[in-house]
Amino acid sequence: MTAVPIYRWIVFLLAGGYCLRTLFFGDWNDNIGGPFRFLTIWALFMSFFAASRMMALQEGRSLRRWDGFVSMTAVINTMVVFLYWRLFLADPSSVTRDGMLAAWWLELYLHGLGPLLQIIDALFIHRSFRRIMPAIGWVLGVILVYVAWAELVVQPSNTGPAGTVTSGLPYPFLNDLELVPRMIFYGTNMATGLVLLLVFATISWAIRRRLPVPAVP
Repeated sequence: MTAVPIYRWIVFLLAGGYCLRTLFFGDWNDNIGGPFRFLTIWALFMSFFAASRMMALQEGRSLRRWDGFVSMTAVINTMVVFLYWRLFLADPSSVTRDGMLAAWWLELYLHGLGPLLQIIDALFIHRSFRRIMPAIGWVLGVILVYVAWAELVVQPSNTGPAGTVTSGLPYPFLNDLELVPRMIFYGTNMATGLVLLLVFATISWAIRRRLPVPAVP
């Protein structure tokens, strides 16, 4: 077995293990929606699915590349990492229940190592970001669906966390924002996602020109 299949097995098994941990040991008791209230968990499960599809392609069990989905997952992962640590470093209580990190091995994987492993595959092995329009559709679609889920399902169904304006939205700082500022925040992040997609597409183009193609699909 060469380095690339070993790498992909590691990525796949790590993502699968953390998905199983989320399903069996996630916080399902306190809030409707459980751990799926958070974009981080959406990114985790998308990373697991992307890893499974890239392994299926590598092993000849599928011919579909899922370029748009893999590209979108890399963008969402980057947004999760950037937003989480920016908000945490500015005010830990804005993204955590008590201002403290959970288990370090969990936080560092969900907001660091896991996204990094998926992005490396997308850029250097799978060579994603070849079809921009499907990727744009995936990025906009996932963000819009998540916003609708948070605003129309999660917020009306939960009483916590509570803020100065509303309650129930998954991240504490969102409950301190009026509706219009929240929409501006969502729109800004949507624009950020599109910019990140273009940045990744440029990097991917440069990689394809400069580095040899790996000996896998």
